[in-house]
Amino acid sequence: MFRKKFLIFVSFIFVCGLLIVGCSSEETAKSEEDGLFITTSFSVLGDIISQVTKERATVNYIVPVGEEPHEYEPTPGDFSRISDSSVFYVNGLDLEEWLEKVISNISDTDIVTLSDGVTEIPLVGNNEADPHAWLSPKNVIIYVENLVEDLIKRDPEGELIYRENAEAYIAELLELDNWIVEQFEQIPVEHRVIIVSENAFKYFGKDYGFHTEGIWDINSLEEGTPQQYARLSDFVRENNVPALFVESTIDKRYMEMISNETGVAIAGEVYTDAVGEEGSGAENYIGMMKENVKVFVEGLKN
Repeated sequence: MFRKKFLIFVSFIFVCGLLIVGCSSEETAKSEEDGLFITTSFSVLGDIISQVTKERATVNYIVPVGEEPHEYEPTPGDFSRISDSSVFYVNGLDLEEWLEKVISNISDTDIVTLSDGVTEIPLVGNNEADPHAWLSPKNVIIYVENLVEDLIKRDPEGELIYRENAEAYIAELLELDNWIVEQFEQIPVEHRVIIVSENAFKYFGKDYGFHTEGIWDINSLEEGTPQQYARLSDFVRENNVPALFVESTIDKRYMEMISNETGVAIAGEVYTDAVGEEGSGAENYIGMMKENVKVFVEGLKN
């Protein structure tokens, strides 16, 4: 759910995008000879899609690594890239809602949602769904199944490749799921609480038996009010929470305030809305999830 207060900005981008679309280069234009040219919204989806397409397609994402999709401001080049794509894959669950509306007005590129079929978890005090379904490996299997069926419709000749790649990747996701369960045996049940700035781990927590909390529920909503800080600080103290965590894409000062107020240490950094930089060990989805689990175990096992 990108911030809707940028609609005036987007109107300007809309005009620029139309101009750029008319001048797009042959390198980025849709081309059956070169295979599918795919664009998606952010790096986590980019990696998941690449695991299924491999060399059969070119995959790009518009939100750079290190930034988070809730706050990203698209550029004219982003709109041009989407317009030149064979398909624009989105997470859905309202994460890219207003961007989808803009794209549908400037381009005939198909917009396909990968989270269809996921059992939604609502935001606190809100009828909208929490969009962070990708933080559950079980949900990512649903993403992959949706993806491979759409890819086959667009590129029937690649069906065998897509199905083989998807089968192999789903096997890795199932192995990841089993590994996570084994790792969490080290954490006492009373310590199974994940606290980050944005309460992004609801789907993850549901899968693996963790209670999750955040200063706020989602980054596109109001952030860091005194009431939010007070509520979470009280929760941390009353429940003897052993550790706090920070996100790679969010200013760490928010959680540092909770740490200073409660005396509970920040145990490490986790990945939610983006994969990690090169050399982080979290450069792809499976890597980022393993890094998250390692940080959770180290912070909560004692």
